[in-house]
Amino acid sequence: MTQGQIFKIHSDFYYVDTGDSTYECKVRDVLKKQKEKIIVGDFVEFSGGYIEKLLPRKSYITRPSVANIDQIIIVSALKEPDLNLIQLNRYIALAKYFGIKTILCFNKEDLDFDPELKTKIVGIYDKLGFDIVFTSATEHLGLQAFKNVLEGKISVLCGNSGVGKSSLINAINPNLKLRTKAVSEKLQRGTHTTRHCEIIKINDNSKIVDTPGFSNIKFDFILPADVDLLFDEMIPYRDGCKYSDCLHINEDGCNVLEHFAEIDDSRYESYLAFVEEAKSYKEKLKYEGNKIEHSKKMINNKSVAKISERKRQGARNNLKQQVYKELDMDMEEG
Repeated sequence: MTQGQIFKIHSDFYYVDTGDSTYECKVRDVLKKQKEKIIVGDFVEFSGGYIEKLLPRKSYITRPSVANIDQIIIVSALKEPDLNLIQLNRYIALAKYFGIKTILCFNKEDLDFDPELKTKIVGIYDKLGFDIVFTSATEHLGLQAFKNVLEGKISVLCGNSGVGKSSLINAINPNLKLRTKAVSEKLQRGTHTTRHCEIIKINDNSKIVDTPGFSNIKFDFILPADVDLLFDEMIPYRDGCKYSDCLHINEDGCNVLEHFAEIDDSRYESYLAFVEEAKSYKEKLKYEGNKIEHSKKMINNKSVAKISERKRQGARNNLKQQVYKELDMDMEEG
């Protein structure tokens, strides 16, 4: 049995890289029946052109689905399109949720943008511990620093369309010739040029995942009281709040609001937006009385098997039968 990593999926074909060679494989039917779907980045065992086993993941993200990545590099434009801090914070919070290291790259430094913008960026994110890189793909500014953060890692590049992700990759390795497209002057946004996830080798030590984008990210999958865990500047103060379910909005005895001056306005505005999205999830659970069942759940960024509803119901039925049996025996004895 040979081990390798899925670097591309097209239709029913899975392309596996062993380090020395690449192979086109299909998935055994027995694996297809399992609820754990094989995705780009997965390590697998294969033989005779068929994938036989999915190996454990060290990390993964969804929408797009990618496994076993080392870091997420969030690429934003300083201009064209204009920098949207709430959207940037959305990507940062998503990476925090999945427990993956995050690096911030601000591209298009060659354009005529407000010079105070760089100062603001550093003021907000440097003190939060983020590595920050400023680049220009067209003028080749900051490319060495960008290469350095990629070195020896498998990195996912995410960011709005039109910020220059593909242009940056082409700038550090022109042989790749990834498709790029200009930003619409009317809409101030680009269009996606990547149609599927694919791991691309930058050099012998570094790889990036070219993705079709992180679209429609909303925090409608967590409870409102957990949103503050996605904001590092709030975590030191949250346990000091009077109420354990404090949302840090206008509650009495809120320790986070006591330290409000230490939180940037755009970060707090983002927090409030995410809390509102999370409230819709809480309402859904409240009124529907159930939630979508998954074969596995995440605990401390580790995938743990869950008991299916069918098995749980089967256990309940067996318990009921045993209770009724004991009642019948008691009645007969009586």
